[in-house]
Amino acid sequence: MKTSKSNSKPKKTSENKEQVKSNIVIINKPEPSEEEIREKAEEYYHMRIARGEHGTAENDWFEAEAYLKESNS
Repeated sequence: MKTSKSNSKPKKTSENKEQVKSNIVIINKPEPSEEEIREKAEEYYHMRIARGEHGTAENDWFEAEAYLKESNS
């Protein structure tokens, strides 16, 4: 006579998944200074001119600011 064994492991469902809590420390780095942005914008300007591309000082500034903010995070 065969007996069936019941599976004692509960089925995995989205209802019984364990939530993992983590301790994440976020360090707020300072915003880039106006001088840092100015230097990076000038760097972008020279690279753009060397490539023969058109653009504006404002776009160079915004690109430099975005780059520095991203690299600080």
